[in-house]
Amino acid sequence: MTLETSEQEFTARFGAFAADGTLYPQREGSPLLEFAAGGRVLYLFDRSGPYAALPGPGRVVVHGVLDPQGTLAAPGGPETLAVLGVSGVEGVGRVLAALPGALVVQARLPLVLGSFGPLPEVPVGGWLAFRTLPPLHGFVVP
Repeated sequence: MTLETSEQEFTARFGAFAADGTLYPQREGSPLLEFAAGGRVLYLFDRSGPYAALPGPGRVVVHGVLDPQGTLAAPGGPETLAVLGVSGVEGVGRVLAALPGALVVQARLPLVLGSFGPLPEVPVGGWLAFRTLPPLHGFVVP
């Protein structure tokens, strides 16, 4: 199963669900993008290419792959999001959209969550408790 066909296609497909936040300067040669949004600082594998992300306000599609062992329907909120390790998260959020191969979940910020197996059966408007496998990916929206 393929979660994306290209960086451009993925950004165009999910750009409406980009998180607003602050991009910090990248260290030369680092593949990680430092992005502050929803009261959290995330380290994202930069999928937009070197020098595409300028420091300052920005919009980023945050994409994670669900860990099936830490993901299940939840009875309700509140929204939570905790950073795990260098580049993973876990939390509880409301499902904003269910698209082929992905759920978009609002958990302090919008997250596009994919899976290499079946997605949890949670309707739009329902709640999901989730954990992602590292690394999270970041797609800068121009």
